[in-house]
Amino acid sequence: MLINDCGLYCLTYSCFYSRALEVSAEENAARMKRKRCEGSGESCSPADWIRQEDCPVGIRNVGNTCWFSAVIQSLFHLPVFRRLVLNYCLSERVLEKCTSHSEKRNIAFMQELRCLFALMVGSNRRFVDPSAAVELLRDAFRTSEAQQDVSEFTHKLLDWLEDAFQLAANGNNPEDKQNNPMVQLFYGTFVAERIHEGKIVSNIEQFGQYPLQVNGFNNLDECLEGAMVEGEIESLHSDQTMSSGQERWFSKLPPVLTFELSRFEFNQSLGRPEKIHKKLEFPQVIYMDSRYLHKNVDQTHGRRGEVKRLKDQLTVLQQKLEGYKNYGSGPTKYPLADMLQYVLEFATTKPTDVSPASVPSNPPLHTEPSSGDSSQTEPDDAGSSDGSGCLQTATQKTPIHKPFTQCRPPMEMPLQPAPHSVTEEELYFVRSCLQRWRAEVENTVNELKASIDKVSQALEGMYSDNSLCQVPYRLHAVLVHEGQASAGHYWAYIYDHANKRWLKYNDVMVTESTWEELVRDSYGGMTNASAYCLMYISDKLPYLIAGTFPLCFSDYALKGMDSLPSILRRYVREDNRWFQQELREWEEQFCQAQCEEVHIEKPIPEEPQNPEQEPKPEPVQEQTNEVSEGPSTDSTPAFHEEYSRLYELSQEETTPQQDPRLQHVLVYLFQNQAPNRVIERTLLEQFADRNLSFDDRAVSIMREARSKIRLIKPEDMDMDEYLQWHDDYSMFKTVFAYLLTGLEQYQNGKYATIFIFSICRIREALNYLAHAHQDNSVLLRKGERKGVDQSLIALYRRKCLKELNESAATLFKSPDANDVAEAETIMNECIIPCMHLMVRDSVSQEDLDVIELIRSCWCSYLGQDMDDSLQEKLSEFLPRVLDSSAGMVVLKEPPKVRKSPHDLCSRLTAVMESIHSTSVVAVK
Repeated sequence: MLINDCGLYCLTYSCFYSRALEVSAEENAARMKRKRCEGSGESCSPADWIRQEDCPVGIRNVGNTCWFSAVIQSLFHLPVFRRLVLNYCLSERVLEKCTSHSEKRNIAFMQELRCLFALMVGSNRRFVDPSAAVELLRDAFRTSEAQQDVSEFTHKLLDWLEDAFQLAANGNNPEDKQNNPMVQLFYGTFVAERIHEGKIVSNIEQFGQYPLQVNGFNNLDECLEGAMVEGEIESLHSDQTMSSGQERWFSKLPPVLTFELSRFEFNQSLGRPEKIHKKLEFPQVIYMDSRYLHKNVDQTHGRRGEVKRLKDQLTVLQQKLEGYKNYGSGPTKYPLADMLQYVLEFATTKPTDVSPASVPSNPPLHTEPSSGDSSQTEPDDAGSSDGSGCLQTATQKTPIHKPFTQCRPPMEMPLQPAPHSVTEEELYFVRSCLQRWRAEVENTVNELKASIDKVSQALEGMYSDNSLCQVPYRLHAVLVHEGQASAGHYWAYIYDHANKRWLKYNDVMVTESTWEELVRDSYGGMTNASAYCLMYISDKLPYLIAGTFPLCFSDYALKGMDSLPSILRRYVREDNRWFQQELREWEEQFCQAQCEEVHIEKPIPEEPQNPEQEPKPEPVQEQTNEVSEGPSTDSTPAFHEEYSRLYELSQEETTPQQDPRLQHVLVYLFQNQAPNRVIERTLLEQFADRNLSFDDRAVSIMREARSKIRLIKPEDMDMDEYLQWHDDYSMFKTVFAYLLTGLEQYQNGKYATIFIFSICRIREALNYLAHAHQDNSVLLRKGERKGVDQSLIALYRRKCLKELNESAATLFKSPDANDVAEAETIMNECIIPCMHLMVRDSVSQEDLDVIELIRSCWCSYLGQDMDDSLQEKLSEFLPRVLDSSAGMVVLKEPPKVRKSPHDLCSRLTAVMESIHSTSVVAVK
C-alpha cells in the first residue's frame, strides 16, 4: 500500500466527528478572542491578527509549548504527512471496537490535530490556537508546567500517531504494521553486526529518530561514522581487515530521516545536566549511500581503511606543523621562523661599548627608557658636540633630561638590545647559520602545509565519486534550542520547497530567513542556540512534497481549502466567519475608545430659552478649508486671546530648564506646523469641555464652540489625521515622563548612601530611559520637533549602563550567592536587552564605546580562576553580551507615569537644577 494514497483510509465519517467539528469552530473562535492579546509577541492591532500573503500561519505559545510549535510546523509542512492527517478517518465498525483509554485518547488527539492542520491550511488568522491538542498531550506527562523536551514530545507524538494510523491501516491485526503509513514514512531499519565466538552475528533493528552524539565530532558525517562503528575486531576474512566491535549499517532508509542530536550531558560534579554548546556543521544535502548503507559494506570497508590511514597521516603532519608554529619549552610559545629572525636581528644590530653599570639606576620619570643610553658620552669627548647642536661636558655623571626640549639621541646609537661586542668573523658565522636555518624552517612549514592540503583533499573526495552519491537526502527542517539544559526556547527553520527559501517559525512569528541565519543559530559554538533535531527527506521521492502550494497566499488558501474534506472546509469557513466578526467588534470598540479619549462625542444640544438665544449657524468653509493665522473673525474674543497667547508661547526658545511644548498641545502643534484645521478644531475642543462651564460667560463660550464643531463637515476634516496628531502629542508627553522619571531615579540613586538602594534606583532609571529612547525614535522619524533631544536620553542611558555594569561586576565576584543572583538579574533584565536595542538602532560611536567596555569587562573574567558554578553562570549570559543580534528584545514595562503638563514642567525644572547642582531631585 502506498503511503500517499490517503483516500484508502477514508471509509466513512461517524456522527461523532460531524457533531464535534460543528461545535469546535465556535469554541476555537471564543478561545482566540479570549486570549488574543495574551502572551508575548502578540499585538492587539487587528492588522497584526490577519494572515498576510506569502506567509504561513504561526502557532500560539499557550504556556511553555514552543516545542509543540516547532515539531508540528515541521511535520505540517511535509505535504505527504499533512494529507495523511487531514484525510484520517475511521469506520463505524472500527470505532465500536475502540474501547481502551489509549485508543480513545489517540483518536481524540487525531481529531484535534486534523482541526489544527485544517486551520493552518485555510485560516485567515495570522496564528492559530493549539490548546485543545496540547491539553491532551500534557495529560501524558507528569506535569503541565515544566517545559517539555523536543525529543520526548516527538517520541510521544509519533507513538500516538502510529497507534492511531494502525487502527485505520489494519484494525484486525494490531501487530502487522507493514501497511501503517507512519512506519512507512518515518521508520527505517539497520543491520547490527558483531563478533560472537569467532563468528559474525547480525540482527535487523528498526529505528525512528536516530540518536547522534555531538561531543568529539565536528560535522554530521563524523557523528554518523561514530554511531555506525564501535571498537575493533578481526575480520573472518584473512585477506582483509575490517572494523570490529559492533557495526551498524542502514538496510532500509525511511523517506523522512530524522537525526536527534544529543546536546545534553550529566555533570557529575554539579549533579545536573548541562547543554553542549559545541559547534557541529551539517549540510543541506547528505548522501546516505556513500558510507552508511549495508549494500555498500565491502566498498565502504576498503575506503574506511584508507580514510583511517589518511587521518593518521594528517594527524602526524598537523602535529609536526604545530611544533614549528608554537616552539619553546616554556609556557609561552612562538613560531620558530620568527624566533630565528629575531635572533638574527639581535646579532646584526650594531653593538655599543656602554656597560650596564654606567646606566643610571633611577632615570627621571619623564624620560623614555632608551634616552638614558643615548645621552652617555665617552670621557675623552668632553666639550665636544654630539652632532645635534648640544654640548656635553666631562663633568656630567648622569644626563639632565628636560621634557619637550631634550636633544634627540644620536641616530647611530641602537634603540633595540644589541650584543656588547661581536667580531666580524663571529657575525658572519652566526648570520649564515641563522639565515640557513630560517630558510630551512620556512621551506619545511610550506611543505607541511601543502601535504596537509593534499591529504585533506583526498579525505574530502574519498566518498564523493558518483557511484556513492546515488541516495541524496535534502534538509527539510532544523529544530533549534536556545538556552541551557534546565530551560530554553525552541523554534524551527523549515525549507519552503515551492519558493526555494528558508522560513523561521518562532511561535506566532513566521518570517523569511536565510541559510546564513540558520547556520548562525543552528551550528552552535557561537551563542546559546544550536540545532537539536535535523529532519532530512529523500530527494528521489517527489511525492513527499507533491502538492506544495504556490507563492501567493490567496492561491495557497484556495487550493488548500479544495484539498480539505468537506466537513473540515465547513469548519475552517465557520472559524473565518467568527474571525471577521471579531475584527468588526474590535474596530467598533477601538473607534468608540478613540472618540471618548479626544472628546469628540456629540452632546445633546440644549433647547434655547427663546429663538433669540439660539446661536446662528455659521459657514465653516472659510475656517476649515483655508489656512489662516487663527480662528475666523466671528469667533468670540476668548478664542482670539487663547490662540494668540499659545502662539506667542510657541515662539519662546526651548531651554534645558523649560520646554513650551509641555504646557499645551497647541504649542506642540504650532512648533510642528500642523495643518490649520487641526489647530482650530483643537482650540474649539478645549472651549467645548463641559468642565469649564463655571459661569454664564463660560457656558456661552462652550455652546458656541460646540456649535462650531457640529458645523464641521466630514469632508472638511480628516479625523484620522486629527487623531494622529493628538496621539503623537500623547506619546511626546509619555517620552518626557519616562525621561524625567529616569533622570530622577538616576540622580537619587547616584547619591544614595546604601549600595543596594543605589542599584535599584539606577536599574529603574535605565528601564525608563530605554523606553524613552525607543519611543522618541518613533517620534523623531516624523519630525525634528515632534520628539525630545535624543542626545540627552542617550547620554544618561550610557551613564546608567556603565554604573550598572560596574555594580553587576562587583556583585558577581561576591562570595554571597544572593549577590551573584542579583548580578545575573541585572545583566539579563537590564543591561543585555538595552545593549541589543542600542545595536539594533542607529548606534553612535559613544554607544559603541560603552558596549565594548561592557564586553571587555566580562571577557576579562574568562582568564580568571572561579568556581564551576560561577563559570556556568558566566557562560549563560556572556554569549548574549558578545552577540547583540538576538531576535526578540523584551524590555520590562515601566510603571505608569504622570503626564499632566504642569507636573512635567515643574519636574523638568527640578531635574535640571539637580543635575547642575549635583544633588538629589526636589520638586517644588
